[in-house]
Amino acid sequence: MINSDTIWRDLSAVREKAPLVHNITNFVVMNVTANALLALGASPIMAHATGELDELLGIVSALVLNIGTLDACWIESMGTAAAAAGKRGVPIVLDPVGAGASRLRTETSLRLIQIQRPAILRANPSEILALAGASGATKGVDSLHRPEEAGEAARRLAKQWGCVVVASGATDFLTDGTTDVRISGGTAMMPRITGMGCTSTALVGAFAAVSASPLQAAAAGMAVMKVAAEMAAEKASGPGTLQVHFLDALHNLTQDDFVRRLGAVKDGGALVLSAKGAAAYQPRAKP
Repeated sequence: MINSDTIWRDLSAVREKAPLVHNITNFVVMNVTANALLALGASPIMAHATGELDELLGIVSALVLNIGTLDACWIESMGTAAAAAGKRGVPIVLDPVGAGASRLRTETSLRLIQIQRPAILRANPSEILALAGASGATKGVDSLHRPEEAGEAARRLAKQWGCVVVASGATDFLTDGTTDVRISGGTAMMPRITGMGCTSTALVGAFAAVSASPLQAAAAGMAVMKVAAEMAAEKASGPGTLQVHFLDALHNLTQDDFVRRLGAVKDGGALVLSAKGAAAYQPRAKP
């Protein structure tokens, strides 16, 4: 059973073990995601040179692949890393940023899955629909759809690929093809900061290194993301300070904070984790 207690045990394990999480990620979010992993208690490594990947995959506990800023060299690196991770049983978390926006992004995502299926696919709903074959499903790297619109596609891909699929949004939808989890909360200010989705992928990677199952890891990463964002929103005056307070919230999060903010109920067979929820973001009027 996934609940606040099991998630807290996994967070405690991250803080105790400081798992090494290897990220081949995009230029835009390298600093943001590395700092988020450090604040959580994990240890990030950001490396993509093909000559060292086989060695590095021998010492890391999880691999995060994020296709946000693609080129031929990085595609080769991701393929090499995926194969090495598969050989060593290292869990992979794949973020198919912008899948559907271009043939290159969609085909690269599918090729990486063919090389080695990920334990977890974390994407926005439009990216999931694109990978499931829907045309015109995305606008750049932004989603045009809500998580519930991608639910059936997420279940189908989870069964096809034997992985957990996460459609993130105001209410995250997670599935392994059989069991569904919904996680609400966070703050409407999050889309105003670049890389918050990529940050959730990185956090899921840290939990994949310690959790009992990929579904548990995905739920833990997304729930911690929601709670920390809510805590940050209560102190922030805008997107800039939200980012600072978010890192502090990850670092300072206590069990009392987490359990108090996150509850669990059953709804139509799906587990629903519901954080308190911050007020919708309203930009301040310009003077």
